[in-house]
Amino acid sequence: MRIRKTAAAGAVVLALAATATACGGDSGAAGDKPAGGDVFSGKYKVASAPKIDSPVLKKAQKAKKIVIGVKADQPFLGFKDTTGKYSGFDIEIAKMVAADLGFSEKQIEFKTIDSNVRETTISNGQVDYYVGTYTINDERKKQVGFAGPYYTAGADLLVRKDDKAITGPDTLKGKKVCSIVGSTPLQEIKKKKYGADTSEQSKYSDCVKNLLDGQVDAVTTDDAILKGYAAQRPEKLRVVGKSFTKEPYGVGMNKDDKALRNAITDALEAHIKNGDYKKAYDGTLGKSGSKFVAPETPLPRD
Repeated sequence: MRIRKTAAAGAVVLALAATATACGGDSGAAGDKPAGGDVFSGKYKVASAPKIDSPVLKKAQKAKKIVIGVKADQPFLGFKDTTGKYSGFDIEIAKMVAADLGFSEKQIEFKTIDSNVRETTISNGQVDYYVGTYTINDERKKQVGFAGPYYTAGADLLVRKDDKAITGPDTLKGKKVCSIVGSTPLQEIKKKKYGADTSEQSKYSDCVKNLLDGQVDAVTTDDAILKGYAAQRPEKLRVVGKSFTKEPYGVGMNKDDKALRNAITDALEAHIKNGDYKKAYDGTLGKSGSKFVAPETPLPRD
């Protein structure tokens, strides 16, 4: 286990750069130095030539590398810094699984994949598996396979730390709430029963900037994403912790490769039980101050 200070510093630089772009370079609360500190980066024991009858894995073994699809714009969750290095909780999950499949960190090729092409990318074999706030649902299961859930997220609210008035979605009457265009949590918050005044941005970082500047009162999306922003600025932001949806995150892979799915399920369970999972959480999303909740095991198997 070690702390990757370089990656963390780069992540901060990139996050600030994105924020500066959003606000035209003006000074403001989002332009200050995040206090989230270093991002955890773990070392995991690499399995020696595991025997797994998986077509996807055999192809990766032949290539001597494994290609993993991830997100690159979610601080402390799935983030790519200016040096090209990835860090965050989902990145740690991806590394744990790779180690159990016999691949060291040096043999991992992370590939940033946008949400709208995940199923296509997996089905076409452009990535061997995908770890990136990927909600398991019946519609997606028609196209890809899932191992997990390794984390159960839910739509929640990010607020300024000194705001004690917002304690959940039922306390948003007359409050300004921001999310990205077309997001599911925003559609929920738009319902008349909440009485919120909603606004939409193209990026969550823009919503967070507006929150820090006092232009909105809350930001809504999955709690895992919000925890990442709170981890960047734990002295200024907090996640309310009252979810109003359920989003089980899974590792996505080829729909027909049952051997790979079982192997990844085994890996997730092993690292949850041996404490690696909790260490990864504490060193990433846990920096938000949100408490750790262990996933339920055994994980589902088809």
